[in-house]
Amino acid sequence: MAVKYGKFEMPEKIRVDDASKTATFAKFIVEPFERGFGHTVGNTLRRILLGALEAPAILSVRIEGVPHEYMAIEGVTQDMIHIILNLKGALLRNLSAEEGSHPREIRHLVKQLEITEEMIEKNGGEYRVALKDLMDSNEYEIVNPNHHIFTATKPMSRRVDMRVSNGRGYVPSERHCFERMHDEIIIDAAFSPVRLVNYLVENTRVGQDTDYDRLILEVTTDGRVTPVEALAFAAQISIQHMHVFEAIKSHSIVFDKGEAIINRDRDEILAKLALRINEIELSVRSTNCLANANIDTIGELVVMPESEMLRFRNFGKKSLTEIKQKLDELGLCLGMDLAKYGINRDNIKTIIQTYQQEKLGSVEV
Repeated sequence: MAVKYGKFEMPEKIRVDDASKTATFAKFIVEPFERGFGHTVGNTLRRILLGALEAPAILSVRIEGVPHEYMAIEGVTQDMIHIILNLKGALLRNLSAEEGSHPREIRHLVKQLEITEEMIEKNGGEYRVALKDLMDSNEYEIVNPNHHIFTATKPMSRRVDMRVSNGRGYVPSERHCFERMHDEIIIDAAFSPVRLVNYLVENTRVGQDTDYDRLILEVTTDGRVTPVEALAFAAQISIQHMHVFEAIKSHSIVFDKGEAIINRDRDEILAKLALRINEIELSVRSTNCLANANIDTIGELVVMPESEMLRFRNFGKKSLTEIKQKLDELGLCLGMDLAKYGINRDNIKTIIQTYQQEKLGSVEV
């Protein structure tokens, strides 16, 4: 049995602000939401992003000849306390796991560190040992391989053992559960790959109403995952937690789309489609290319697939990128499916002409 609800505004797409996007930062814009839902969704995703994503971290280290963390090492500038602090800054990445392996399996990595007199002399009397010198494993990608661990001033040959595992959040050393080796030093582990999440809710317009929500989500990671990956993982975790509530469902909800709302949406899209090409401030080259292809309005442009655009004479990828950016600002894209508005490639010119005539007639009246 279904229960009919009134119209519920749902976000139609998510947009990434390319101008500010980097390898570790991205700003996401999602709209429209019903009033209040921007905060509901934004706060939920923020909490999951900060506390629920998993990544690898070093759990312990054992350096041959170093029995505890409160000692200096001969021929090494830093003491063990500083070395441990530097190891906490190791950024490791693994997104795939072997079939049948446990995601929290603790891996034991061993490396024989060899520092020769030649290496020290070549580097001006000291050799800076980086993370890549201590790890040699195909199981993990080192995001910051040149991260400084310690500086050696004398030749040495020492075995270095490290334990690495996946986890989430921040786990102090006393909570790690494994059998400790002789002289092994346990380390606090910062698993979370997300450093900062901010969200902002603004008003946005739907038709004549301006009290709907636009959610702006800013995600900063440490490089072990990209911001896009982080948000996608957080969304999946949120959805998985909602599945249990399906068990108590006795009625389905059907949302009323309403004829008036469909007509309103059609009027909004037609106002954009009826814009002439010279109204969106394209470069002269792109404008001339579209004019040569007999494309006069935005409507005639958006029904064209991207592959066909590249066949136009003198039309290159630079022009295509420019056009896609302008269309994205309008909430449009190339190759749009406008069937729900009764618009297709064959009738687009006629519909735009009719719309313009009706608009002109209403102004004259």
